[in-house]
Amino acid sequence: MNERFMRQLEFIREVDKLKSIVRRSYLTDGSRRENDAEHTWHIALMAAVLEEHAGEERPDLLRVLRMLLIHDLVEIDAGDTFAYDVKGYLDKFDREQIAAKRIFQILPEDQGRGMMELWLEFEEESSNEAKFAAAMDRLQPILHNYATEGKSWREHNVTSTQVLSRIDSLSSSVPAIAEWAKELIGDAVKKGYLLP
Repeated sequence: MNERFMRQLEFIREVDKLKSIVRRSYLTDGSRRENDAEHTWHIALMAAVLEEHAGEERPDLLRVLRMLLIHDLVEIDAGDTFAYDVKGYLDKFDREQIAAKRIFQILPEDQGRGMMELWLEFEEESSNEAKFAAAMDRLQPILHNYATEGKSWREHNVTSTQVLSRIDSLSSSVPAIAEWAKELIGDAVKKGYLLP
């Protein structure tokens, strides 16, 4: 096989490591924490199913799916930074950018550059597609926490203010879902799943 194909295979082998990165969120049955590969699959499927609820300007779903498939590959090197870890977020982007450069350079140059651009677009939420993809990424842990009676939220003393702040951007990309999520968060507080 040619060198291009071999580099693509090397990348595919490397990103298999995503299956070993454990997140803070639990599966909806509460049995164990999910890994990054499971998270990636789930939010990609969510995007495909919930795309009709995007704002008036529908995103390019294929672009959204590509973003979601690669957005967490950087965690192979940088690790998963907990959404409410203020200190961890101070250098999160720098750590992840270094990881992105290393991981994407495994690919042939044109593919690696394309993935780097797509990853940056997601991180910066610089397009309608990136905003919708980020909305799915932020919505999924709320669904998991609600299903597990706030298991991860309670373990880390997360407050409703923190969760509401994290989903603030949903209002522009999925307004109806954002309103529903706010109601769900309010209900989680009433049920004791989440601190006020």
